[in-house]
Amino acid sequence: MGEKGEQLGIMPMSQALEMARRHDLDLVEVAPTAKPPVCRLLDYGKYKYEQSKKEREQRKNQKVSMLREVRLRPKIGSHDFEAKTRSVRKLLGEGDKVKITVRFRGREITHPEIAWGLLQRMTESLQGVAAIARQPVIEGRSMTVILAPLAVQKVKTTEKSEAVKGS
Repeated sequence: MGEKGEQLGIMPMSQALEMARRHDLDLVEVAPTAKPPVCRLLDYGKYKYEQSKKEREQRKNQKVSMLREVRLRPKIGSHDFEAKTRSVRKLLGEGDKVKITVRFRGREITHPEIAWGLLQRMTESLQGVAAIARQPVIEGRSMTVILAPLAVQKVKTTEKSEAVKGS
């Protein structure tokens, strides 16, 4: 194949290398398993640069979902619980999964129903925002549940400003 993708036909290796030298290009083997092998004339440095540019662009558009953790205690106050709920709602809004952990100290572990109630209350308060990815489980001296966001509800600041200008 030529520089612009045109077919040059079947030719010996020496002739293809000579043609590449004349056009100041590289001879690159595209399909080595084909019979006969398919080669292409191109500027290899430029090709590698274009490939890396495409990969960077793909990585830029990719959202990496993280697992964030919020810790609670069995004797948490109602105001503190509401603050934790707001922070979990914010993390879910950013598209991250959230692991909610209730840590036990001392003899608190003898009453796992308190932690179960806390986790149930948390999931009920986040019902429209999150879904349970993993049911509550006791792991050592803590009980955990993992919540996943239902949909990413980010609103771009440009859209907000346009909406304000339009009114």
